[in-house]
Amino acid sequence: MKKRTRGGLGLLVLMLCFLFCGMTALAEEEPTIQAGIYAESRNLEGLTADEARANVESYVVNLMKQEITLVGANGTEVKVTPAQFKMTWANPEIIDEAISVGTEGNVIQRYKALKDLEHEKKVYPIQFKFDMQAINDVLLHQCAVYDQKAVNVSLKRENGEFIPVEGQTGYMVDIEASIDRINDYLTQEWDHKPCRISLEIIVDEPKGSVEELAQITDVIGSFTTSYKSSGSSRRGNVENGCALINGTFLYPGEEFSTYDTVAPFTAENGYYLAGSYVNGKVVDSLGGGICQVSTTLYNAVLNAELEVTERHNHSMIVSYVDPSADAAIAESAGKDFRFVNNTDTPIYIEGITKDRKITFNIYGKETRSENRKVRYESEVTEVINPPNDTIIADPSQPIGYIVADSSAHIGYKSKLWKVVTENGVQVSRTQVNSSNYKMVPRSATVGTATSDPHAYEEIMAAIGTGSIDHVKNVIAILTAPPAGQ
Repeated sequence: MKKRTRGGLGLLVLMLCFLFCGMTALAEEEPTIQAGIYAESRNLEGLTADEARANVESYVVNLMKQEITLVGANGTEVKVTPAQFKMTWANPEIIDEAISVGTEGNVIQRYKALKDLEHEKKVYPIQFKFDMQAINDVLLHQCAVYDQKAVNVSLKRENGEFIPVEGQTGYMVDIEASIDRINDYLTQEWDHKPCRISLEIIVDEPKGSVEELAQITDVIGSFTTSYKSSGSSRRGNVENGCALINGTFLYPGEEFSTYDTVAPFTAENGYYLAGSYVNGKVVDSLGGGICQVSTTLYNAVLNAELEVTERHNHSMIVSYVDPSADAAIAESAGKDFRFVNNTDTPIYIEGITKDRKITFNIYGKETRSENRKVRYESEVTEVINPPNDTIIADPSQPIGYIVADSSAHIGYKSKLWKVVTENGVQVSRTQVNSSNYKMVPRSATVGTATSDPHAYEEIMAAIGTGSIDHVKNVIAILTAPPAGQ
């Protein structure tokens, strides 16, 4: 027995020596991967490290073309590929590990590793990582476009009566949760074949009920202004803006933006060129006159005692309401008129244009006492009259040329007060706002070109008086035909 044991051990040592010597002889050659080693389904036998990396990278490139179907709200489907998520190979170190099998460790360890491969394959998983921002961009720009916002139960007004309008449930992609779902699936469950991933969806139930809307029975605020002196284009703008606001429905706590509702100021949205205030002058612009709409609504909101969250006065005084009772909107200046429904019930805004008058009625549930009355008082604290006219001499135009650039506007400083009485007795007087309106003098451009030195001196002297009326008189004299003609 002892002789056999020594013989078997000697044989093993001899085999290992041959193996070691053989491996030593090949040590100077570039190592290759042993038989039985795979990167998933990729057989790496006999490949060098560079060849194995190229093999796997080719596999990854092909995987980037696989179809992934993202399933959104209401079964909407968006087809994408891993490439759109900027997929990359996450564990390239498996190649170095594969090369080391059977070539690292002592002689016994190497022999054992090679014998193990004869009985069982060694399979390395190919792992991936994805760019979270890229996933976010796909969801935002390709999937969220199918979002359906909830439509609250609301009202429409026909023939003087309210008719309930059913709401609609909303469905929206939960971007953050869907990013995690996509990443988790592709890194943990994906079998590298075409797949479908259901996105996380937020269900947004509509607000309101027919019973809740039945509480809307009272006019809680109303106001009317006239636009009888307006030209046809301005009239069209007032009527268009009113129509865009008409039918607005706000639940408690919701905020209304006048600008967002009536914009954009384009011909396609129903607007015409008409006069509006810009930099202290009246110029034609699309939507000129829209501020009368916001001003009329502002006063109806004040009478309803809703919460005003943004209001701006005009740059110059307007004629259709008292000072400080106006509310301007302007895209270029970032002006908007906003308010919040601070009541406990929904409100409905009705806009009417009739007989060149615009009226806003705000309907809700009246909870204020009949003995309580509210009125608003405008207080002018300062009047700023224009100085002399502004006259610009234009030597490129002949004497007789005169163009009025703007009319004069008196400047004002004012305040608006809210006065509350109960049983006819004043119980509070609160300042609502303060306003500053620019003073703008009359201005005109006057031609001064002439070959007559005397006429030139006369027109320049007239300009020096700062009076457009005097300049007009001098022009009339200088351009009058000679006597007897």
